[in-house]
Amino acid sequence: MRIMKFLSLVTLVLLVVSCNKNGVTKKPLKTELDSVSYAIGLDVARNVKNSFDEFDSDLFIQGFINASDSSDVLLEQADAQKVVQAYFQKKQKKMAEEAQAQGEANRVEGVAFLEANKSKEGVQTTESGLQYIVLKEGSGEKPTTTSKVKVHYHGTLLDGTVFDSSVDRGEPAEFGVTQVIKGWTEGLQLMPLGSKYKFFIPQELAYGANPRPGGAIKPYATLIFDVELLEIN
Repeated sequence: MRIMKFLSLVTLVLLVVSCNKNGVTKKPLKTELDSVSYAIGLDVARNVKNSFDEFDSDLFIQGFINASDSSDVLLEQADAQKVVQAYFQKKQKKMAEEAQAQGEANRVEGVAFLEANKSKEGVQTTESGLQYIVLKEGSGEKPTTTSKVKVHYHGTLLDGTVFDSSVDRGEPAEFGVTQVIKGWTEGLQLMPLGSKYKFFIPQELAYGANPRPGGAIKPYATLIFDVELLEIN
C-alpha cells in the first residue's frame, strides 16, 4: 500500500531526528547520494506537513520499533491500514464539505453584490447577467469571435484581492476572443478599439465550480476586471 510505504519512510526520518536530542547534525552535501538523501528528507517533511494537522511522533516511532522487532504490536497490519484509510477518507470528506460550504457562500455573496451593483450609476447589464461600466469609449472596430486581441487587464475578487494583472506585470496579454472565460468573450465584443471597460462577471460566466486548483479564485467566485483593448488582429 503506497501510503503505508510513505509512512514507513517518514518514520525513519523521525527516528533519526528523535535520537539526536541536540538537533540534527549539520553535514555538507559532498556526493550525489548526500544530495539525494537530503532531498528525500525535505520531500518527506513537506508531505507530512501537508498530510497531517496533528501528529504524535512518539507513537509513530513506537509503531516503527514494534514492527521492527515484532514485539508489543498494538495494531495488526490489516487493522493499521484500515485506520490510515479511514483517517484520510474522513479528512477528504471534511475538506470537500468545507469547500462546498465556501463555494455556496461565494455564490450567495456574488448574487448579492451584482444585485446591488446593477443599480449604480453607469452600470449596464446584458441578458447573460454580465455587468460593465464604460471607463473610456474608443472609436475603432469591435472584436468578433474570430479575432485575436491585445489587452491590458487588472483582475480582482470582490474583496479587492488581485489575482491576475497584466498591468502589474507591465506586459499586455494576447489571445483569441473565444480562448477566455464566457464573460470576457462577451465583454470584448462590446468594446470598440481603444476602449477601457470595467467588467463585473458572474460566476457562471467565469470559472464556476472549477477554478484553477490552488489559485486565488475560489469556486463560484464573482470576478471584477478592468480591461483596455489595445489591438485587434
